[in-house]
Amino acid sequence: MASLGSAPILPTPLLPHPRRSQGVFFDPGGLPKPISEPKRAPFPRLDPIWSRRIRCCSVSAQETGEEKRSHDPAITPSTSGEPEVFTRSWNWRGYRIRYQSSGNTGPALVLIHGFGANRSMPPYNLGFTCRQCYVVDISMRIASLGLGCVIKTTTYLLLELLISVSFCSDHWRKNISILAKSNRVYSIDLIGYGYSDKPNPREVGTGSFYTFETWADQLNDFCVDVVKEKAFFICNSIGGVVGLQAAVMQPQICKGIFLLNISLRMLHIKKQPWYGRPFILSFQSFLRNTAVGKLFFKAIATPESIRSILFQCYHDTSAVTDELVQLILQPGLDPGAAEVFLEFICYSGGPLPEELLPKVECPVLIAWGDKDPWEPVELGQKYAEFKAVEDFVVLPDVGHCPQDEAPDLVNPLIQSFVERHAP
Repeated sequence: MASLGSAPILPTPLLPHPRRSQGVFFDPGGLPKPISEPKRAPFPRLDPIWSRRIRCCSVSAQETGEEKRSHDPAITPSTSGEPEVFTRSWNWRGYRIRYQSSGNTGPALVLIHGFGANRSMPPYNLGFTCRQCYVVDISMRIASLGLGCVIKTTTYLLLELLISVSFCSDHWRKNISILAKSNRVYSIDLIGYGYSDKPNPREVGTGSFYTFETWADQLNDFCVDVVKEKAFFICNSIGGVVGLQAAVMQPQICKGIFLLNISLRMLHIKKQPWYGRPFILSFQSFLRNTAVGKLFFKAIATPESIRSILFQCYHDTSAVTDELVQLILQPGLDPGAAEVFLEFICYSGGPLPEELLPKVECPVLIAWGDKDPWEPVELGQKYAEFKAVEDFVVLPDVGHCPQDEAPDLVNPLIQSFVERHAP
């Protein structure tokens, strides 16, 4: 571990991994089954959890016919016979919400971005400069006075939340047009995220504004106003908590939930030791209510910082392209992004996945990249014991964002899940 004041340790680049060549689902209890099988019966529910069957999914790398798209166009032209992707806006409670849509027939799918990770990586391993680690160094010095890992853990969270505020519906760019061949697909920027409006939370009334209840209301209203029918929620990371919350609040809207590496919310206040909770809250308030937080945000809002973080959570680092870095960085530079960032770091409460899953009435499928350094698959597998979860699929050699890193694995799984539960 680097000592205080030492030079940061640059991350070791990971080499791209080859995709496995056999296009099958591996059933540990029987023979391999072809991936083309569309209506596979769910595995029997066994207890305890460690006796349950966990599937491992692997397919061959294929050409998907996807084309790179120019940034945020009004209409995305298709040159390969795929459905066009339209970028539109929707007025929600006086705020402009950006979304993308494609496809004219079939079940409705709403794709919900994520990236609010809750497993922290030390900044010295992320390749930041000494200037960018200045606040971290101060925090570590304070921690040496007796606050231990409480301040350190809170500070590491800031690095991940920069991407959390910046991600948007473009993170589904490798999935929308493929799924739209047989579905009506929508991908939405949650309020405060991406290119949707970012209202200053201090100007929108009393109480917290950026909460899972707010985003769940937005998602349900979107289904009523825009989709105009029941929909499947396809979610990544912390977007999974939004999808679960929406399904609990208005179960008549959601037909099923597909979760990709749902956030475990390991930095939730309930999961911290009782003696550390006051220090976490105080430090978060310090960053939110002083100039330090904005200075820190400005220091890490750079392509180099974004790329370093992505190298941690993408197992196949060849997927970390200049295009991806810019897709994440640009929304984070919008006016209001820093205020949303600082508001969200103070939101260590709210629901946990294990609190929402028992209340969900629709079917749930969970898929998990087994090389996710932030949300370990070993912890995620415990969610398979909930009644609503019909299957848990392990995605080999994939990190925190399977839909972007391994669309060849994810798209067929989504389509199979939808076909099983569409009327």
